[in-house]
Amino acid sequence: MSKISFVFSVFLVSMSCNVAFAQKSQLQIARNSVGKLQVAINTKQDTKKQLSILGEGVKAADAAQNDKKTKKWPETWALKAYLSAYVSIIDSDEGNADRYYNFAVQAIDSARRLDKFQANYRLISAAAYNINIRKQKKGSVAFANGDYAAAYELLREVSDFVPKDTTLAINTALSALNIQYFDKALVYFKRAKENGIINPLVFQSMANIYTSRFEHELAIRTLEDGIKLNPYSIFLTNDYINLLLDNEKYTEAMRVIESTLKVESNNKLLYFLYGYLQQHKANNSTAELAYNRALNIDENYFDALYQLGLVYVNSANESLKSGKSENAQKFKSFINRAEIALLQAHEVNQNDKATVQLLIEIYTRKNRLDKVQELKGKLEEF
Repeated sequence: MSKISFVFSVFLVSMSCNVAFAQKSQLQIARNSVGKLQVAINTKQDTKKQLSILGEGVKAADAAQNDKKTKKWPETWALKAYLSAYVSIIDSDEGNADRYYNFAVQAIDSARRLDKFQANYRLISAAAYNINIRKQKKGSVAFANGDYAAAYELLREVSDFVPKDTTLAINTALSALNIQYFDKALVYFKRAKENGIINPLVFQSMANIYTSRFEHELAIRTLEDGIKLNPYSIFLTNDYINLLLDNEKYTEAMRVIESTLKVESNNKLLYFLYGYLQQHKANNSTAELAYNRALNIDENYFDALYQLGLVYVNSANESLKSGKSENAQKFKSFINRAEIALLQAHEVNQNDKATVQLLIEIYTRKNRLDKVQELKGKLEEF
């Protein structure tokens, strides 16, 4: 919303002959200022010249405003609102611009209240548009300065004035998020979505709000809508997979991961999640492969190292169930692999209790009591 609104000489009409000359002349000066401003804009005259024209018009509107008779006319206030609003958006002096903005806001309220037959609707509409340009600027400054409450109040009014502007809707929603007005943020994110926005941030933010309200199905559908518009957004896809996992929709999550890995073959998180799902289904060998793929991408990936160690521990336990003599060697092999993976995980994150506890279990089985005591001592430090 940046294009300034102006009105044409259709407003330069004569008053009826029964109006006193003083009243008539002041309103005529104000009307003529609108016409002169139009000419100045069309001929690309500088801001100083435009401000001079506007100053003359506002002065005349003030005089009409203070007259007993013309102060009751909606045109008086409509002209004051329009001229003052225009000053507020072209004056480089911020203090002066704010002063005229306040004049415009007050004047337009009076104009709307008095204009019962909407005879001045074009002038009022143009004034309202320009007021909102100033309001948007003030809201953007407030947002940049971290005053999100002020930014929200200003930007929501502008967004309500031009509801199809998706950028405004998003900025209003972000302001609301920053002051934890989650319901209001959702209203403006929805507005942006309904008007064709494709920005993944909108869908992620909406899904997060729905999740915080325990409306998980709405969150899932929102992310699905976002992925349709942004099929290669890994951030949306990751959020979608995590949400499916959180809601125990494992089959759907597996399907999404498998299809995504076809185009995102270098994504350690996807391999980790695939391994985790396979581990959940007790497919330890497939889980092992997936975790190792993740570790090929990042050898210090803690989550993959820990889960790989856990896979080996589980595999070791499984090998003992059959009772076959050769399984003793398998058990030893799996336990040794678990030790290596978990020692590396411990090196990456020495403050993880679960890793230390698994290592204590392994060293207990290996009868390494010195290591058991050392690690128990570390546990007591946590």
